[in-house]
Amino acid sequence: MRVDLLSREYPPEVYGGAGVHVEYLARELRRLADVRVRCFGAPRADAGVSAYRVPGGLEAANPALQVLGVDLEMAAACAGADVVHSHTWYANFAGHVAKMLYGTPHVITTHSLEPLRPWKAEQLGGGYTISCWAERTALLSADRVIAVSEGMRDDVLATYPEIPPEKVVVIHNGIDTTEYAPDPRTDALARHGIDPDRPYAVFVGRITRQKGLPHLLRAARSLDPGAQLVLCAGAPDTPEIAAEVRALVAELDREGVVWISEMLPRAEVVQILSHATVFVCPSIYEPMGIVNLEAMACETAVVATATGGIPEVVADGVTGLLVPVDQEDDGTPRDPEAFAATLAERINALLGDPARAAAMGKAGRERAVAHFSWERIAARTAELYTLVR
Repeated sequence: MRVDLLSREYPPEVYGGAGVHVEYLARELRRLADVRVRCFGAPRADAGVSAYRVPGGLEAANPALQVLGVDLEMAAACAGADVVHSHTWYANFAGHVAKMLYGTPHVITTHSLEPLRPWKAEQLGGGYTISCWAERTALLSADRVIAVSEGMRDDVLATYPEIPPEKVVVIHNGIDTTEYAPDPRTDALARHGIDPDRPYAVFVGRITRQKGLPHLLRAARSLDPGAQLVLCAGAPDTPEIAAEVRALVAELDREGVVWISEMLPRAEVVQILSHATVFVCPSIYEPMGIVNLEAMACETAVVATATGGIPEVVADGVTGLLVPVDQEDDGTPRDPEAFAATLAERINALLGDPARAAAMGKAGRERAVAHFSWERIAARTAELYTLVR
């Protein structure tokens, strides 16, 4: 069986959870099928991986039009595939066109939904309407829709009630617990100015409305002054949110704030996670939150927003602490000050009790190993392919 995986992201150009998902899914599926990966960007050296650049005539166009241009080239290359499997709206339209062109069954994994990310209009302008249209068109005609959590499945059925519920199945994100494992070394901490002898809370993610970094920075005003705050945060969606984050960091009247804005090698992220007292995920929209699994696999306790699929990953009171939030339709907390205050309270609870944090970290790794292996996820995905052929 030949499976063409369609994705915007693939190593080394990975900036989010969907890219991580495709990387590891492809690796495990290759044991079960003939897998071809089609992605955006510069040429890749790996066998079976083809990359596509924005067509020359669209280089100055709205980013959404650039995406559609790449999608058409990807779709043209899918001739001969038994199944096409697309990830995120960036590649959904490629899968949809391949289905129309060649009659190939199309499977979609939903890592997020465009109508639930209205802040993207800041980034795409009128292109946001196009991204919503592309996603909707592809989802409504897909042969199967994979949701990465039960929360994501609920969102799919609520946002697109035309989709028959039996077509939407849950297959969680996974984690490689060999790569993501506690690292006792501290050389990466020294390089980035992190004191291994002081407790610290760490954030890892892009600077985007979805990831909630401004809420964490407001919470940081109330964090234990003896603790460090490490921000592995870059790739801002817009100049406006970049400026907002810079201003909030500048306002923090505390020592021990370490902001790492460049993309770090995976080994350095693992080391920074491993030595953190607590990992913080202040997201306001998170269908699952693979980064929480990464922290758990590194034996780090998690404080995370109780939204989307996060409660399916983080066991409240066992592997970390969840932060309740009352949200507007666009995900914005109805009471941002209360959300920041509760976030700070939960982070401080673990910063001030390292033994409890360590116990939660050990429980988190046990949970990651037991329930979220990529081998298991790939096998379930391959079974789904046989149903649609």
